[in-house]
Amino acid sequence: MGFAQIFAIVVFLVAMTLIVSEKVHRTVVALAGAMLLIIFHVMDFETAIGHIDYNTLGVLFGMMLFVAVVRQSGLFEFLAIKCAKLAKGDPWHIMILFAILTAVLSAFLDNVTTVLLIGPMTLTICELLKINPMPFFMVEIMSSNVGGTATLIGDPPNIMIGSAAGYSFADFIAVDAPVVVVIMVVIIGVFYVLYGRKMHVTDEEKARVMELEPAFEDEHLMKLSVVILAIVVVGFMIHGKLGIESSVVAISAAALILLLSRRDVTKALLHVEWTTLAFFAGLFIIVGGMVETGTIDALANALIDVTGGDVFLTMIVLVFASAIISSFLDNIPFVATMIPILLAMEGSGMDVTPLWWAVSLGACLGGNGTLIGASANVVLSDIAAKHGHPITFIEYLKTGFPVMILTVVISCVYLILRFPPM
Repeated sequence: MGFAQIFAIVVFLVAMTLIVSEKVHRTVVALAGAMLLIIFHVMDFETAIGHIDYNTLGVLFGMMLFVAVVRQSGLFEFLAIKCAKLAKGDPWHIMILFAILTAVLSAFLDNVTTVLLIGPMTLTICELLKINPMPFFMVEIMSSNVGGTATLIGDPPNIMIGSAAGYSFADFIAVDAPVVVVIMVVIIGVFYVLYGRKMHVTDEEKARVMELEPAFEDEHLMKLSVVILAIVVVGFMIHGKLGIESSVVAISAAALILLLSRRDVTKALLHVEWTTLAFFAGLFIIVGGMVETGTIDALANALIDVTGGDVFLTMIVLVFASAIISSFLDNIPFVATMIPILLAMEGSGMDVTPLWWAVSLGACLGGNGTLIGASANVVLSDIAAKHGHPITFIEYLKTGFPVMILTVVISCVYLILRFPPM
């Protein structure tokens, strides 16, 4: 190995170690690593920025900006209260409806945004019912990660995979969504066994929930949000046929709602997670260094050697490996690393179609394994802790990891049926 390859590997490994340790902000690590590769001439500037997936960044930016405006309408609080009243104040039925609401919202919005909107409302409902919100938070964490698995825009790994493999919104609905529905049913069943049968409240406590009155902060903005969200979904489904990238749909939606709602664009931009976007950009360059030095090709060949080039065996290995690794490490760096490996395997003549879906399901569902498996987990556990209901790492692990393994087994069976060995 030459200097460039060794240096690229060292930068990658040090960056991953620092990201996992969380002692240095992951965005700082990604940007510093990217600049080191350029400074030490592993890549020139033009080559480095060529490895950035601008479509992924565009989808994230557009949806962040869009949600920043929509949340001002009070639409999400309205939906939460409606669910609670529809359940007639029964805690188990509320839990089911909140789980479904969280999954559906997470399929179309950023998972972190979804739990930030659902979390406070969950606390309010549980306080009125005088019950422990911890089971609600647990099922909402899992529903968020499972729901985000269903669509192109539901979870960053899917955005990255869709952009790299050329899969559309409709492709994710066709392949990932069916198993997501099955998994949601299983998770709700598991939580009924664990918590649902023990939930009992008085008629007086139920009545307090029924007295809640849903109201919009801005009814005009709410109606506008619903209409544009419907257009966005259609846009994502047909963007391939229109010959435009998914990022164009997302940014157009943000521009349209800002234009029609006359909201302050400066305030909306403050809600965009710029650190996340910068992290992605730096990470793409770091992985690009591995591509340019031939390291990714070597890893791809090693994986082919281990599995003998058998697509079926590789698919099973990737589902479980993706899930377990993503339980403890950020799934974004993992997927960013896997994408060029799969592309290299495809270049060698291997049919990698089932492998893309194996990584998608494994990486997204793996986030449910531990309390640090996904950003939504950390955010919702922080909300719980601030209100006197802490969820410890071990406490979550006892439920989360077995449920995650169960969902991965279901996914594996589904993929075998969907892509049977030849």
